[in-house]
Amino acid sequence: MKRFVATLIILSCLCFSVWAKAKDEASVRLLYWNIQNGMWSGQGDNYNTFVKWVKEKNPDICVWCEASSNYRTASAEKLDDKERFLPEGWQRLAKRYGHKHVYKGGHRDNFPQVITSRYPIENVERIVGNNRDSVVSHGAGWARIRLGKKQFNIVTLHTWPQAYGFSVKKEDRKASRARFEGDRYRRMEIEYILKNTIATSENAQNEYWLMMGDFNAISRVDNHIYRENPASTKFLVHDYIHSYSPYIDLLWKKNPGDFFRTTGSGKRIDFIYVTDAMYKLVSNAGVVYDCYTTPVRDPQKLSNFWHPSDHLPIVVDFRVENLK
Repeated sequence: MKRFVATLIILSCLCFSVWAKAKDEASVRLLYWNIQNGMWSGQGDNYNTFVKWVKEKNPDICVWCEASSNYRTASAEKLDDKERFLPEGWQRLAKRYGHKHVYKGGHRDNFPQVITSRYPIENVERIVGNNRDSVVSHGAGWARIRLGKKQFNIVTLHTWPQAYGFSVKKEDRKASRARFEGDRYRRMEIEYILKNTIATSENAQNEYWLMMGDFNAISRVDNHIYRENPASTKFLVHDYIHSYSPYIDLLWKKNPGDFFRTTGSGKRIDFIYVTDAMYKLVSNAGVVYDCYTTPVRDPQKLSNFWHPSDHLPIVVDFRVENLK
């Protein structure tokens, strides 16, 4: 373990920051990050490094994906429910970086999304799906935060991660993969989430909406990187969003021509979508790739775990008049 820590220190000296902008105090900063099993890598030092990093970025709103403690530090040994610090401990953890409001979205398993904020958070709906054909595997949430005179809708999600379909038996998974049922299931999830959030508004394009999470799917707008067959089912999720909602892919539109990987494997599967009204408020948006966030594969290769996470964070700054 000491050798691994030394390796991390060396790597931290070699990496650089893609997001180096200081926060404008007249702006609101939102930070999104899939922190892999409740920041599994941060349990060993009581989250001190994690809290220090968050405080340095100075976000006003945080959205954490995979916000539950699932495994013991430096192992793949599962924790019992009563041993998990998160998600129940988020109130205490968030307080350490200056947030006193905490919201947990809907979930059926140990992979919830959590919002923490300097400002009060209102629950609109916790989304898990009602029937067998509409189960949202890791759940979703629709919350509202009022800033100044504006109301912001924040939708969080985490779609099905596997190539085979949801609830498919082990002996049937190979055939399910061959039928691309994982891609089709994610497509169902995103349709259900959209219909139960932004599609309930008749004037959404003129309202302030943000939708973010681990979509476990790539987008056609990045296919100059992937070079997949244009007919691939891998694009179903984001094709649906582009075709049937007013959402704009924030990073893609804000940084034309740039590709932002959001995982250690080099893919972009974490997205923040916004409406046009919201887009007009955004001053900066980017992926934070720095000495702390750079994903480093666990040397024991424990269930594909990385340090500090297998995903990278996204930061968005937007302007709100008359905030105080």
